[in-house]
Amino acid sequence: MALFNTAAQRKAGFRLTFISCIIAVIVLAMGVFTRLADAGLGCPDWPTCYGHIMWPSADHEVARANEAFPDMPVEHDKTWPEMIHRYLASSLGLLTIGIVIFSLRKRSPEQPLKLPIFILAFIILQGMFGMWTVTLKLWPQVVTSHLLGGFTTLSLLWLLTLRLNNQHWQVPAISEVKLKALKPLVLLGLVIVICQIALGGWTTSNYAAIACPDFPQCQGAWLPTMNFADGFNIGQHIGPNYLGGTMDNAARVAIHFSHRIGAMVTGLYLLFLFFKLRQLNIAPARKAAGAMIAILALQIGLGISNIAFSFPIDVAVAHNLVGAFLLLSQVTICYLVLTTAVIRGGVRV
Repeated sequence: MALFNTAAQRKAGFRLTFISCIIAVIVLAMGVFTRLADAGLGCPDWPTCYGHIMWPSADHEVARANEAFPDMPVEHDKTWPEMIHRYLASSLGLLTIGIVIFSLRKRSPEQPLKLPIFILAFIILQGMFGMWTVTLKLWPQVVTSHLLGGFTTLSLLWLLTLRLNNQHWQVPAISEVKLKALKPLVLLGLVIVICQIALGGWTTSNYAAIACPDFPQCQGAWLPTMNFADGFNIGQHIGPNYLGGTMDNAARVAIHFSHRIGAMVTGLYLLFLFFKLRQLNIAPARKAAGAMIAILALQIGLGISNIAFSFPIDVAVAHNLVGAFLLLSQVTICYLVLTTAVIRGGVRV
């Protein structure tokens, strides 16, 4: 079974939505790069950058910007990533408006409309989180929410792509019991992956990635000194500049260590889910399971490489993107399992 149906089998709007997914991946990658390059406050104002539509480049523009923001002088290696990220995100918003308009024009019982409208509303909210990321000076709660919003936007667009693709598994009646038992398991897998992504977001938002520079131990111990109360204190007050983080090392170690434990739980559960999918004994399920486990293996390898090579930014960005693809694999599996039809006597029921 191919990943996508032929053009004749797909619903209207598939191509536009698929292109939006690709743009969403690029926006997510640029957002991750911006954060990891410490460029989240590369432009201290919003939506402009030091009052410019792009960013200050001429000497007199830089001098004027430095006078206006004496506590945050212009750093050229940080202004351009922030503004490119903003414009890419804006282009995604325009594409989503196009999807909504297209869905309205092609309105029919089979054509999704509520989901495109919800995606557009969510992207508007995501834009607000982008603004608050700057105005609240990288407050970890907002930064983490903004990251999760990026993953959610991509997942929703991918879900819409799957719906417009109009492809469903079909299983023989003999597999019906296994299929019913699998439905809550795949949903749990999706929840576990989301929780692990949230842990990863909290790790980067609080600059805890380098808290454990060794592997498999952390700080030279299997059970290092940790401060969970401060590490997971979501009541951090608004006001200070959170660039570089404000937590002590024990709190950051607690966050990083939790992310590692989460990786182990996620890996073991998805391995269990892999074998459950294989038991359906249908080719598409085996392919989906194989793709999921391959992405998982790559993600684990990138996580270890982050530590082994002292957190190079290209590996860190790849780690975030592969995490997004792992999430999309769960969305795909959930969608296909929940919409699978049972065949009895050669008839789809």
